[in-house]
Amino acid sequence: MKAHTATNLPAWEAKGLLRHTPPESVPLTFRLSSLGARFGAQMLDILITYAGVLILAIALTWVGIFSWDGLMAFYALATFFMRIPYYVLSELVWNGRTLGKRILGVRVISLDGRRLTPHQIVARNLMKEVEVFLPMATLFGAASMTWWLALVLLAWMGGTLLVPVFSKLNQRLGDMIAGTVVVETPKPQLLPDLSTQSAARGYEFRPEHLGIYGRFELQTLETILRDPPKNPEMRKRVSDVAQTIRRRIGYDEEVQASREWDFLLEFYRQQREFLESRTLFGDTRENKFHTAAAKPPER
Repeated sequence: MKAHTATNLPAWEAKGLLRHTPPESVPLTFRLSSLGARFGAQMLDILITYAGVLILAIALTWVGIFSWDGLMAFYALATFFMRIPYYVLSELVWNGRTLGKRILGVRVISLDGRRLTPHQIVARNLMKEVEVFLPMATLFGAASMTWWLALVLLAWMGGTLLVPVFSKLNQRLGDMIAGTVVVETPKPQLLPDLSTQSAARGYEFRPEHLGIYGRFELQTLETILRDPPKNPEMRKRVSDVAQTIRRRIGYDEEVQASREWDFLLEFYRQQREFLESRTLFGDTRENKFHTAAAKPPER
């Protein structure tokens, strides 16, 4: 995959913001994760993986499966075979988040604005092994290593750790190769007062209309609805959003320009009710890339 560099960056990226324009043509703006949050998430993930394996190794030694002499060898192998599946499967299942990233409120997204692919997740996490873990394991595991080889490994690890510091998108080498970036996760809060506003009736949305989007898109729409249009530019934005949603969900009825704001308010109200009802059945739809939960068996 083509590496993404920091050249020709738009102004909002230089200010710590990243704007995506997905296929629906409604721009979404993300705040880049701070280096401190990324470091903290990585430390939590290391603690989870290494501490988990250590507890397992001690338990196996305690019951007599391993001798104390074989504990270190087992521990080194177990951490190696646990790290990659942990990072890859976590980011696949939780849409770019590991446990550490979930706790610190950050996530991985694709730079092209599309859904994060398994190829990108595997590529960025395999590079993490090359960047840090394998050099570190080699450095601490080889007592007879020559001083110059140890110096080379230390220089390599130090250099790779400094890459995000000098990258305008705070990317490490794995992110550059995979075309990914780490951003802050918006808080999934749907405030109640918008849903109780008096929206014009006359728009009825069927389940196939409401099943397209998830909580993330509803949050984005809520942000727009909290600031009624006061000038032509804002009214054009509302119009673009309303017509994009109408086309995306396959709503056949035309929406007049004078009623686009009412259309969005009513869609928000019905979409929120739909998502909340689905949550009661364990179908938590985070965003438009969700996989709909299987229908419960008929009785």
